[in-house]
Amino acid sequence: MAFGRLERTRTDAPMSDINVTPLVDVMLVLLVIFILTAPLLTSAIRLDLPKAESAQAGEAPLAVTLVVDGQGQIYLNDKPTLLPELATQLKAVASHRPDTEVQLRADQSVPYGRVVEVMGAAQKAGLSRIGFVADAPVATPAR
Repeated sequence: MAFGRLERTRTDAPMSDINVTPLVDVMLVLLVIFILTAPLLTSAIRLDLPKAESAQAGEAPLAVTLVVDGQGQIYLNDKPTLLPELATQLKAVASHRPDTEVQLRADQSVPYGRVVEVMGAAQKAGLSRIGFVADAPVATPAR
């Protein structure tokens, strides 16, 4: 009787490369999620803006956004503020860049006096460039 070794078949070495396919799948899903949610994050304040024919959204290189909602609450760059605080915040902006444009968005149900108060605070702070934001009117089909 002879004792010997059994012949072993040679197997391939284990693969140690990263599987990239699941990584690409996850990245594409995240990209789609961000594409869908990005427009929802632009403005959280709901306004019923007045309609105007010449309403074109012009982007100013330096601008602050002032919003007056339907209840008369004032927002500076989407942060709620009071009128006395608004004046000091706008003075700080004007001291850094006096050519900053104020983009004023006011709900159409807000009394005109409240809008004038906000405009006066901006002008008193030294910001003289004020732009009014409006929505374009809905086009009705011709008959």
